[in-house]
Formats: sequence, C-alpha cells, structure tokens
Amino acid sequence: MIEAVIFDWGGTLTPWKTIDNLEGWRLLAEVLHDGDTERAAALADALLAAEDARWAAAREEHRAFTLEQVLADAADHHPADVPAEVRESALATHREFWFGQMPTDPEAGPVLAALRERGLKLGVLSSTSWPREWHEERFRTDGVLHLFDACVWSSELEWTKPHPEAFRAAMDAVGVDDPGRCVYVGDRPYDDISGAKGVGMRAVLVPHSDIPVVQQVPVDVHPDAVLHRLADLPDLIAGW
Repeated sequence: MIEAVIFDWGGTLTPWKTIDNLEGWRLLAEVLHDGDTERAAALADALLAAEDARWAAAREEHRAFTLEQVLADAADHHPADVPAEVRESALATHREFWFGQMPTDPEAGPVLAALRERGLKLGVLSSTSWPREWHEERFRTDGVLHLFDACVWSSELEWTKPHPEAFRAAMDAVGVDDPGRCVYVGDRPYDDISGAKGVGMRAVLVPHSDIPVVQQVPVDVHPDAVLHRLADLPDLIAGW
C-alpha cells in the first residue's frame, strides 16, 4: 500500500525546456560589473564553468553544492567590495531569469490535490543549487506550495541524487519509514529511477526531458511505469 509520492522538480513538476545557462549568468554579471562589458562577460564565463564543474562532480561523486559555492568558485572574476544591495540585485536578476523559464506544470496542482484527497503524503526531492527560499517562492507563486508535506533540496544536503542518503532524507521528511510504500516520479533514468529503485521505492519515469548528452549517465534500470502526463498519475498508481 502506497503512503507517499515524492516528485523530482526540474523536468517533472516543471516541464523540460532547453535553457541558455550562460544568459542567466550574464544577467547577474552585468549587474555586478555595471558598464564594463568585457569584465561582465569574463565573469559570466567563469560562473558557467564553475557551475558545470560542480554538476560534473555531482554526477561522478553525488556531492551536493550550493549557488553560493558556485559564486565563490568564480570569486577571482568578481568586482571587489560589492555593496550588499548590488549583490542582492544581481542575484534577484538571475533568479527572475530562471523563474521565467521554469513555471510549474499546470497539471501539477490538480494532481497533487487528488493525491492528497486519498491521504497520501506528498514530497519533493530535487538536485539543485538553489536555496530553499527560491523554490518555495516558485511553488507559492504557482499555488502548489501548500500541497506538499515536505520538500527536500540537495542544496541543504551533503548528497545529490542518486545517492541513497538523498532519497532517505526525502522519506524522513514526509514521515515514511518503508521505501516500498513510496513512489518516486522523475524524468532522469540515472538520477531518479536508479536512485529510487536503489533504496527500494517504486519509480515512475516521465520521459519528456531532452537531457543533454554530457548530463546522461548510462544505467540499466527499468521503471515500474512510464508516465506521459502528470494528470494520469492518480489513475496509474491507484492500485499500487
């Protein structure tokens, strides 16, 4: 008997979209280096390289990281003595760029409400560098934050998916002890499906994401089901 459904965020609760990561960093860098196009471009390149390196390490070692660590990795390209208000403005510009790219799937709210009506606990487990406040603001704006019992962001953990400790943290957060009573829904075979199956959860693959080749990790794993629309999830797991 299923007690909880835990969701991935990017590519699952928010539809997949190919995004120019450099553009997000460029917008931030142009605030920090206002009026200096050359130095802003150098900082943007350094931030993208730092982010890519952190994600590569996460894929290989499953070590979590934060946005602040990415910024620190590119510190040599930051202007000296940036006023706090300028730094906050730069981060806000970066955040708004991403918020515009990653709205919550319109089907998510009705699906979550339907699952809650069945008495299921609902959670999120996402590998992310974003702070909790950013994610909560996104969910609050889209009217779904109140539907979750708990959200777990790897930016607050030591490990990213597919490390077992990340999935156990999500189980603890929603208050379920038996992984066999949890369903995990995600778009990545390696991070999501192999990670969930590895700890004994049932796993549902949402195969919509055009995952870049550099982010793909070959894995021999089979989901318990494949979902083509979030709206079909309540019926899919009704008998589980």
